[in-house]
Parts: sequence; structure tokens; C-alpha cells
Amino acid sequence: MLTLKMLRDDSERVIAKLAIKNFDAREIVGKVLELDSNRRTLQTESDALLSEQKKLSAKIGGLMKEGKRDEAEEVKREVTALKNKSSELLAKADANNKELDETIVLLPNIPCDLVVPGKGAEDNQVVKMGGPEVHLPQDALPHWELAKKYDIIDFDLGVKITGAGFPVYKGKGAKLQRALINYFLDFNTAAGYKEVEPPVVVNAASGFGTGQLPDKESQMYYVGLDDFYLVPTAEVPVTNIFRDVILENEQVPQKLTAYTPCFRREAGSYGKDVRGLNRLHQFDKVEIVRVEKPENSYAALDEMVAHVEKLVNSLGLKYRILRLCGGDMSFTSAITYDFELWSAAQGRWLEISSVSNFETYQANRLHLRYRDEDGKIQLCHTLNGSSLALPRVVAALLEDNETEDGIIIPEALRPYTGFDKIG
Repeated sequence: MLTLKMLRDDSERVIAKLAIKNFDAREIVGKVLELDSNRRTLQTESDALLSEQKKLSAKIGGLMKEGKRDEAEEVKREVTALKNKSSELLAKADANNKELDETIVLLPNIPCDLVVPGKGAEDNQVVKMGGPEVHLPQDALPHWELAKKYDIIDFDLGVKITGAGFPVYKGKGAKLQRALINYFLDFNTAAGYKEVEPPVVVNAASGFGTGQLPDKESQMYYVGLDDFYLVPTAEVPVTNIFRDVILENEQVPQKLTAYTPCFRREAGSYGKDVRGLNRLHQFDKVEIVRVEKPENSYAALDEMVAHVEKLVNSLGLKYRILRLCGGDMSFTSAITYDFELWSAAQGRWLEISSVSNFETYQANRLHLRYRDEDGKIQLCHTLNGSSLALPRVVAALLEDNETEDGIIIPEALRPYTGFDKIG
């Protein structure tokens, strides 16, 4: 979240930068500054009352020694009145500070200077394209038809067991899922990321720390009996490993990778873009997370983008990299690069990774800090990226590698699948 200092020092800049995200922050910023002013006024009044209480309390003992009991009793009554007034001020301050905390978290992260204005996906910037051209056989099938043809994914069975958006992977389809997860994890660990296996349910503090709460509460599955949330991405539990932590200077950077199933309600999604694996409520994803010093975070972001690109290239798929415009960015991100794969059978691009730098936004919520070389405590920068999300990778693999003899498995995956073709 944004800091009070940022809003006090240059509120107009904050408002202008958030407008790039199509977020009108003026009313909320004004409310935050008003509540902050109230907070400081109440604190000043409280301090003055406390000081007066101490002075009067000191007089009581002297008056009692001098035998001036009546005067001492009068001072005691004054002290009691001041204490009652202090209690009222503290109650007002608590209510004011609670409202301040609840208001400031309604402000999204400021986009960095590389982010351009835009309304939505149509205004994103293509920064690179790569991979081979796709040549499909005549009458090529989309992946949901291929899944049925080769009996590797059963969407109807998933509807029976749970509902739409919860497919059942079968035979070589299930093995392909497991192979991709293991391949992605091995690829990441070979690049220096430490593998962790986190919980897939988190508490509200974890959701708040990474910015899913209160912004994306309606998109998360909630376990009401225990006040838990199913994770929408491994970013949430992995980044929260560092909640309320002060890292020593030599402990930064931190580079972690994790696999988890991910759960998203995707409320309001409908139409052709949700067919098959295009949009699911439960899916598998491997994530990379980094904790960096502020001066190194943008170099780290470039490394992460290059790492994901290398992973995508290893699968032999056609891709493009987008830098998101302000209107298509998440609440918490300062900058995001999306990776998309080309689905020739569907004739559309499929998003398979987002790589983001959150700068200090999450670290401020998490109280994630490090001790610099001079011993000063500083906020870290946090970054994360999909490396990779499986459903649309599988969709592109099935569709773009279809031949008359079956679906060809990319060479890099064959040691993990144990087969080179589906069909």
C-alpha cells in the first residue's frame, strides 16, 4: 500500500500516476489526508492532556505533605477529569486510525514510468515476438475436441464431480500435467530458485499482505468455517513466508519457486474465451518469487522476463511478450509483462504468464524489510511471475503440435512424459 509520507509529500503526483491505471484517487487521497490530519491533532491533544496529568499528579503529594488535604482532593478530581477526557480522545483516535487504515488500502500501487495509459488489453504494448510459425493440418481441431478424441481430458466428468471449470485429466493427459510441473520446477531450480511447497489455503493476513484482500475478495474461494481462503496463486503463500521479517543485508535477494493448484472463482466470465482450458476455476501453476533491494529490482525483473522467455522457447511454441498499459494492470503491480502463446486452432493469443514488480507496495503491507550496509531498516521490493501456468500451455501444446498421426510432445518434455506422442 502507499505510505502516508508519499501522500503528504506529493499527493498530486500520486493522483496523476494512479490516473494512468484509470483510477480516480482524488476523493480517497483527500479522505486519507483529512484522517491523517485528525490523527495528528488528536495525538497532540492527547500528549498535552498527559503532560497536564503528570504535572497535577506531582502536586498531589506535595499538597498532602503540607496538610492541604482539601486542595489535594480538588487536584485529584481535576486529574480524574483529565483521565476521562484522555479516554475519550483515545477512543476517537482509535476509531480515526481504524478508518485511516481501511481507507489507505483502497489505493492501488503507483505504476512505474514505463507504463503507458490505456483502457484495457487492446492498448498493451507488444515488446517482443518469437517462436516458430504454426502449420496445422486441414480441419485442425481446438484442444477441447482433441482432448475428447484422445481421451486425455474429460470436461463433462469434471462438471459431474464438481462443476464447470474443474476438468479431469486422464491417462497421457494426467502424465503431461505432471511432466510440465516437474519440468518447470527443475528449470527454475537450475536457474537458482529454491523450491518450496507451501500450503494451498491461507489466512486473511496473508491475502492482505500480497494485496488480494480487500481488492480481489470476490474472486477467491472462501472457507468460512475456518476463515481461510484457497490460494489464487502460489505468490500469496510464498511471498508471505517473509511477512513481518527483517532480512539481513546478505540475505537479499531471495529467489523461490513453488508449484500449487490455484483456485479462482472467475465470477462474470462467459463466452467463447472460457471454453475448454481457456479459463478454469482450478488449475496448476508453477511460480517464481523474488525479494530484492530497491536498487536491484528492475534488473531482477528483466532477468525474470528473460528466464520465462527461455522456458517458453524450450517448448517450441510461438509467443509474444506484452508490457501492460495502466488500464490492464493489477491493483498491486507497478509494472507487468504478460506472455501469450498463439493458438492456431482457435486463432487467438492465450495468456500463460504474468511477470510483475510490486516495488514496496506488498512489502509495506507485509512489513518485509532488510537491514542495509549502514544498519538502517529499509523496505524490500517484491516480484513474482508465472513460470508457468499450465492450462493454456497445454491448450497450445495440443493444438499447435497436432499432426495427422497424433500430437507431438516437445523434445524437452519427453524425459518427463516418457512418451513422444499422444495418439
